[in-house]
Formats: sequence, structure tokens, C-alpha cells
Amino acid sequence: MTFDRLTYQPGTRFGVARLSSLSLLGLMAAAGCATAPSSGDPMSLPSPTMSMMAPSPDPRVGLRAGWWNAGEAIWNLRLVSTTRPSEKFTNASTPGDGRLTNSDLAFTSNIAFQGNYSGWQAWDMSNPSRPVMRASYVCPGSQSDVSVYKNLLFVSHEATSGRVDCGLQGVQDTISRDRARGIRIYDISNIAQPREVKIVQTCRGSHTHTVVTDPNDRDNVYIYVSGSAGVRHHDELEGCSGGTLEENPNTAQFRLEVIRVPVANPAAAAIVSSPRVFNELMAPPRRTEPVDTTGGRGGRGGGGGMAPPPRPRTGPNQCHDITVYPEIGLAGGACGGYGLLLDIRDVSNPKRIGAVADSNMSFWHSATFNNDGTSMLFSDEWGGGSAPRCRSTDKYEWGADALFALRNNQLEFKSYFKLPVPQTRFENCVAHNGSLIPVPGRDIMVQSWYQGGINVFDWTDPANPKEIAYFDRGPMDSTKLVMAGHWSAYWYNGYIVGSEISRGLDIWELRPSAMLSQNEIDAAKTVRLEYFNAQTQPKFVWPASFVVARAYLDQLARGNGIARDRAMAVASALTSAERMSGAGRNTALMQLASQLDGDASGAADAMRVRKLAGVVRELGGM
Repeated sequence: MTFDRLTYQPGTRFGVARLSSLSLLGLMAAAGCATAPSSGDPMSLPSPTMSMMAPSPDPRVGLRAGWWNAGEAIWNLRLVSTTRPSEKFTNASTPGDGRLTNSDLAFTSNIAFQGNYSGWQAWDMSNPSRPVMRASYVCPGSQSDVSVYKNLLFVSHEATSGRVDCGLQGVQDTISRDRARGIRIYDISNIAQPREVKIVQTCRGSHTHTVVTDPNDRDNVYIYVSGSAGVRHHDELEGCSGGTLEENPNTAQFRLEVIRVPVANPAAAAIVSSPRVFNELMAPPRRTEPVDTTGGRGGRGGGGGMAPPPRPRTGPNQCHDITVYPEIGLAGGACGGYGLLLDIRDVSNPKRIGAVADSNMSFWHSATFNNDGTSMLFSDEWGGGSAPRCRSTDKYEWGADALFALRNNQLEFKSYFKLPVPQTRFENCVAHNGSLIPVPGRDIMVQSWYQGGINVFDWTDPANPKEIAYFDRGPMDSTKLVMAGHWSAYWYNGYIVGSEISRGLDIWELRPSAMLSQNEIDAAKTVRLEYFNAQTQPKFVWPASFVVARAYLDQLARGNGIARDRAMAVASALTSAERMSGAGRNTALMQLASQLDGDASGAADAMRVRKLAGVVRELGGM
């Protein structure tokens, strides 16, 4: 008896390898003992010899299709809850109805705001196993990306059918003052009774937006608007006009919009600048598009007849999404055919300081920095999220992440990372939204892949990213492609929260494994955020604690960063010190920190030993 195992290697298509039943049983047994308990017990330290192989054959292959009863596969995660949308946002007769598409997430306190093309919902996650609806606000406009800041909620609107009064009848006229395209601002001081305070209308609407804080301006918060729709007629919104820069120096294309929102008076929010960060960008390199068996080429559809004469190709005229990292004064712009690096130290006037292009990348979608600001990731939403890009016939580079080292404001390509398992032709699957998980000493990220589910991967070494956990459901339909899957998956205060386009809200917890210890998970949980927007990256800072120290020690043991017997001795010393109190504890910890300083000089992972010593020293000074 033999089994097929699907393998996925960079730069190639999926291949099929044959494993004997004995080999498979051996791998399954190894995977079964991958869980690594970790605590103060020195014997629980991770070992470099522990198996880190994923289950084989991959259980994500061949999952049963269905809306509410699809098959599921999970590895190194625990599904805490799945909550269906409220009745207003569920179409029982037409699953995958684009008007009721769940979109992005934002968080404040215990509330998760979930955008939807027809409005937004607010979920109370005080009990993650049973989220409770606190608000269900209908206001069509798409795609209703959401962000929060203190008592304010910001929602993107781009659809030409969106109305100022949130009416369901849409807008029929080509030019209408009833049309709402831009940013809606709500006062959510009373979440049960949200109050709209302002619509900031923009020439191209708002496909996405990014909240930006200025450390030198506590009275205002700023919003970078990424609008990708056509330019509105000037009779509908004064000051709007289109065309290229050569044709029209005032064109609403080739620019961002920056909105300033006075926190104490959000009704006074207004556009304060329109920086042209795309100036002088040449057309990005082309790539060879695959034939799309679902229709057309590259997910864009096909057609007969003679093609019109080609127009001169230009660089991008808008960003799809911008991720800001205020702590380091930088932003990453995923902008059509480019990944941009922006200087945002002058928040109202971001400036382009770098740009990268790649013929393997079709549609630069979003960006993520690592916590140290030394690496950067761009995702590629090839096909706009509506096409299958994870089939066995799709190359690894298509619809993947591109990982870069960031040095002196220069981006150096290192590798690609893609969901390492094939999906069917009936599953829209491509890289989409995710965020860092605050494990000290490592760059770990959770990411959504639409109907490819979600996965967690380590990109501490951007040249060698590795998957360490996943969750997947079968397709919505086994006979045709129906839009569904996870739009986004973000870490927030100890949990991973996912917005499922058609199925609602999912919440998971990480489980310990050979690749991620319980100490590392618990250390991540020591980082608590008052609010979180994935496009506004916070600087993670870990409070000194024994669990953070043990997280570093687990990493040293797993990676042979120090000798095994020395790692066990340090673990014993930490346990002994934790049982002490007062001056005795402080003295023991200071002595251990000094010993670790000495260990660093001969350690294989000196930097991590120094980080461990720093935490121990800080504990000893408490």
C-alpha cells in the first residue's frame, strides 16, 4: 500500500512523491510527538532533535465542501469558536453574495469590529468561546475596511452605489450629491448606539485606509486614504479631475489623500494634503500570466475581437494598502506593481524613499514589517482575491509573499513564501491580510489565504520562512467557485481572530509544538494592546518576566544556541530564583545575568543569550 504526499518547492510547481506505508507511519508518529511541553522544568526544554514535520499526507487536501458543514483541518492551533454573521449580514439563499462579503477587522478593548460590504458589525470577545454581537450597522458602500482610534471608528467606502444616508436603494444617477465615497467617521463611545459624525468625501473613494499617529501631535490622528476607483466628476465633488500628470498636474490620480481628524472634534476632519508618492516611477516589469481555466487570463477575464492599440505603460497611480510603523518613521506601500518604502516622520507629507518591483508579483497588496524594522514582507493578491492561485499547477511565486531584508532604507529580496499545500480550482486562494504574533526573539506571523484558510509561519530568517501552524476548511461548493474564505487573520491579545467572508468570525489559540513552546506562547500573551489596526504596526515591548526569559531559553535550546547542559543549568537557576523572594531573588538573578554575559562570548547564538541576560537582569532589579 502506498500514499501520495504533495510537496511544494520554491520556483517549481507542485510535485508528487511516493511514500511507503511504513515511511508514512513513521512520519505520523514523529509529528504526533512534536508537542513540546515547556515550563520551569529543565527537562521540558525543546530539543533540536524533536521532529518539526507537519502531518503527512497533508489533511488540507481533499476537504469536504460545504457552507456550514465543510471539512476542517487544523495543526498546532485550537479553534476556540466560530460565530455566524448576524441575520442582517447573512444571505441564506445565496452563499458568497458579494453584497454581504465580510471584510477586514479592527480591535479596541474586547471589541472586534468586522467590516462588511454592506456595513459593519461589532463583536464582544470578552468570552472568546462565545462572542456576543454589540452592534450591527447596515450602510452599503464596500469594502468597508475598518480602523479604530480611541472612541472613533473609521470605515472605507468606494462603491458608486453608496449613499450619504446609508440607504439600500443605491445611487442611479451618474452624477449625484447623494453618493458617499471616502471615509465615514463614527463615535463609538456607546458601542450599542454608534453615531456617525462625518463623511470625508474623496475623489476616488477609499478602497482601504491607514490610521497614522504623530508622536508630536497628540490632538489629531491622521488617515492615509488609498482610493483605487475611477475619479469622480467635478460636479459631484469639487476639485476632482483625472488624467495623467502630463495631461493634468491636478489629477486625482497618482497621489494619496491625507485626512487630519481632530480627536476632540472629529466632525472637523478634512483632507490636509495629497502627496504624490508615485512621481517618476516607471512601468513595473511584466510577467508571463498563466492561462486561467476559470475564464480569461490571470483572473482578469477574457474576450474576443481586436484589441485596442496599447497605451504607453505608466507606473502605479494608487496604493492598494499602506502599512505604517510610526515607531521607526517608515511605511510600506503596496502599490499596484510596486512595493514602496515611505518616510512618514512628517506624517502629513509622506515621501517615497525606496521602491521595488518583481515580475513574479502581479498585484502588490499589503505590507508587514518585523518588530525590529530589519525585515519586510509584501503580499501579492494575484487575481484580486477572486481566483484560484494555489492549485497544483500554479508556481510557488504566484500569489505569494515576497520577503526582504531592510537595511539603511534599502530593500534586499530574500525569498518567497506561499501556502505550502495545493487547493482546488473551486477555491479562491492567494496571499492576503495578516499580522505579527509577538513572540520575543522571533518574527512569527499569521496570515489569511482566503479559501486556503490561515497559517502561521516563522520568517525570522527571511531567506528561509517555515510554516508552523494552520487551519483550513473545504470549499464552499464542490462544483463551482463561490467566494468565501478568510479575508484576514490577526493576533490580538492572546488570540488569533479571523474574518471569514461568508461564514462569520473565527477565533483560535496557538498550541505548543516542537516549533513553538508554551513559554513562547505565554510570552506573546504578555503583550497587551489597547487597540489594534493591522495597518498601523505597534512596537512590541515585552515586560520583564520569567516566562519571557524562558521563551528565550527555549529558543536557545531548540537552535543549539548554547550547550544543552548549560541550557538545563540556566533553566534550573531560573526555577530556583523564581521560588525565592526579596533580596535573595534579586541577588540570584543578578548573578545569573552576569554568568549569561560570560556565556555570550562563546555561544553559537550570542545575541539571544544577551537578550536573555537582559531580561534576567531587569527581573533582578525589580
